[in-house]
Amino acid sequence: MTIERTGRYHRVLSIAGSDSGGGAGIQADLKTFAALGCFGMTAITALTAQNTTGVRAIHGVPPAMLRDQIDAVVEDIGVDAVKIGMLHAPDIVHTVAQALVRHQLRNVVFDPVMVATSGAKLITDEAIAVLVAELFPRALVITPNLDEAALLVGRALHTPQDMLQAAQALLAQGARAVLVKGGHLQGDTVVDLLLQPAGEPLWLQDARIDTANNHGTGCTLSSAIAAQLALGLLLPDAVQAARAYVRGALQAGASVKTGHGSGPLNHSFAPQAMRLYPLA
Repeated sequence: MTIERTGRYHRVLSIAGSDSGGGAGIQADLKTFAALGCFGMTAITALTAQNTTGVRAIHGVPPAMLRDQIDAVVEDIGVDAVKIGMLHAPDIVHTVAQALVRHQLRNVVFDPVMVATSGAKLITDEAIAVLVAELFPRALVITPNLDEAALLVGRALHTPQDMLQAAQALLAQGARAVLVKGGHLQGDTVVDLLLQPAGEPLWLQDARIDTANNHGTGCTLSSAIAAQLALGLLLPDAVQAARAYVRGALQAGASVKTGHGSGPLNHSFAPQAMRLYPLA
């Protein structure tokens, strides 16, 4: 008996590096997509050997292989939203930007991973310039944390007012919308800021969750935003829904011991069934 196919999944593509420890990168992205009822796909930019205590080695994927991964997925399955993670070299940035244009990909969430937890810079100045020129205008939103925003605007950020000024500067650099994550600010409250060219700044505040298990938080947040966009939410609603998911995952994983360093979130604390989009 032939079963009529009347629906399809909400499809999200992650273009990012692989985390062998499973807490960040494409592994966190796929867990997030699945937990939010979306079908996840990947185009891997780099392989890493890492665990909860740090990164041991990185092996970059050739640009041609990255291009083929993106083309294979888009041409057959299709994409409703894209999450972009760490892009370590200018030629990789070029490859991704060209793919966004070639396939007219939309709902692009760009998490500019540029600074390690230790404070070390993970990207060259040349690559940063290419990121700004080629990806800022093509992403619906960029999601830098405090250190990354500081690197992009060339000055340290210490207060919410600094965050607002940085977001305004990033819009002036060509970003279409900016979510500055203020988790590195001091205090018991976590403050994030979403700024779009039109409208008032959207300040988002919550009590800080006391946990060492926060590896992959930024990856998870950007992936959750992409998933919510694929499900049809507008950007401000997608950001708020994604933040709620990340907070739930942090709370659910706060007391779990995984490895000997910074452990992962509990991505599957409240999994949702895969949602179907009806075929026309």
